Amino acid sequence: MGFMVTVKGKIASPLEAPIFVVAPHSTFFDGIACVVAGLPSMVSRNENAQTPLIGRLLRAVQPVLVSRVDPDSRKNTINEIRKRATSGGEWPQILVFPEGTCTNRSCLITFKPGAFIPGVPVQPILLRYPNKLDTVTWTWQGYTFIQLCVLTFCQLFTKVEVEFMPVQAPSDEEKNDPVLFASRIRNLMAEALGIPVTDHTYEDCRLMISAGQLTLPMEAGLVEFTKISRKLKLDWDSIRKQLDEFASIASSSKGGRIGIEEFAEYLKLPVSDVLRQLFALFDRNNDGSIDFREYVIGLSVLCNPANTEEIIQVAFKLFDVDEDGYITEEEFCTILQASLGVPDLDVSGLFREISQGDSVSYEEFKSFALKHPEYAKIFTTYLDLQTSHVFSLPDEVQTAPSLASNKVSPENHEEGISDKKVD
Repeated sequence: MGFMVTVKGKIASPLEAPIFVVAPHSTFFDGIACVVAGLPSMVSRNENAQTPLIGRLLRAVQPVLVSRVDPDSRKNTINEIRKRATSGGEWPQILVFPEGTCTNRSCLITFKPGAFIPGVPVQPILLRYPNKLDTVTWTWQGYTFIQLCVLTFCQLFTKVEVEFMPVQAPSDEEKNDPVLFASRIRNLMAEALGIPVTDHTYEDCRLMISAGQLTLPMEAGLVEFTKISRKLKLDWDSIRKQLDEFASIASSSKGGRIGIEEFAEYLKLPVSDVLRQLFALFDRNNDGSIDFREYVIGLSVLCNPANTEEIIQVAFKLFDVDEDGYITEEEFCTILQASLGVPDLDVSGLFREISQGDSVSYEEFKSFALKHPEYAKIFTTYLDLQTSHVFSLPDEVQTAPSLASNKVSPENHEEGISDKKVD
């Protein structure tokens, strides 16, 4: 019982490399790298410091503790890493697992930029476990902590290889772009390990775990969070909320995907031409169903930009035909019938979702619209129809009081719709 550790390469001094970056990260046994490196300060989760025995050892090396629930933790952690890394040797070296989570060592996921933001030289450290039986890998699937310990300690010994690669200094461009620096180091380490890289991140792993907890297939949560979040400016909380919502739709379907019938049932609307158009916008690959990745992109690109305060105000005014500050079921039905092109549309169920009374106030309408951005496209569809109708009329008719008072002026349409619409 024990570990047979083989060390390769030369350990850099604090002045040569203030920061160690270790990968791949696959188990709590990776702490062996910290021992071999001379007990540098580790960047670790705050919860680890509370663990019996391991927590005491961790606190002994003056760790940089990260909280994944504190919104200010990331900023504070980066500031602390920068302060220590640029102290000129006053602080111990810092050891970071830049992947930010455990994987199965089959590839290197995206490195978090924290260790590369200070713009100082780093020394990459490679970890290998060349054993016939893998008892150390600890991810969201597989063995528990206790099972892992029992299986590992039942072996005569477990082989571990720790390799110190040459120190890597950032270029001027990489000092200004830590993501570029992190990417280069990851590629170097992956090449030395003989494994590929992937653009998936720690957040992707969280999504897969959440998908599994919601009884959705693991791949339903895998949306390549980093790529999409950069383009759409998403955050974890909004995606997690959307995953819950998607699960409520997909729970009755097979394979974690929804067709147009489930989509229509969730929206409490009939299958119509407009609804088919909306569904087609979500269905990015035109296979007749929507998975979670398509749903997230659809909500972010097609609905959320349109569901602004301006659009909600304009939509409410259009529904409020008699301008008394409330929408009756009859008014609501009239507008949706025109918008969806269904003359005999029954909207009583949808109306009761918005209000339990006989009418809907603006605050109720706004609250519903913000909680259910799927309806934004329906609102803007009707607004687009109104805009086309207004702009197709002669100039003298466009300025008629009946249009200006209730159907929204062309100027309001230009400000509230034209620059918000997504083709």
